[in-house]
Amino acid sequence: MAQEIVVKEVPIEEAVKVNVSIVEFDEPYPKECFEERYKGKEKLIIAAYLGNQPAGYMVGYDKFGDGSFYCWMAGVNPKFRGKGVLKALMDYQENWAKKKGYKKIKIKTRNNRREMLAYLVKYGFWFTGVDPRPKIEDNRIMLEKDI
Repeated sequence: MAQEIVVKEVPIEEAVKVNVSIVEFDEPYPKECFEERYKGKEKLIIAAYLGNQPAGYMVGYDKFGDGSFYCWMAGVNPKFRGKGVLKALMDYQENWAKKKGYKKIKIKTRNNRREMLAYLVKYGFWFTGVDPRPKIEDNRIMLEKDI
């Protein structure tokens, strides 16, 4: 029987604890970087737990002021991947954003984050733009989903 995934709103310190376990992030952001990013804006900070262990996190905020909610950072600890953690986080964020009156979720990821790109397309996100970088695998890919 699969363990239940519990998603809840948490202080930024809890998200930062999970952030350091994400192997793709070479230099995990300190707490202050997160706080500066969403300062003065409506924000959502959530973590997902399997058992009592933090398995993933997501931080989003109202970046654009255009009726969209921006999913800025998200990650799942590698030992918890493939268990539905990211989907649970995304579902929570989408439901929260709908209740707050947002009409879209926007997100940006890197071209070399193939699993994330595949996930986003599978769950209804559309490509909206590319921010080119010197190395094609470092290009930033913008996506959005109507909610």
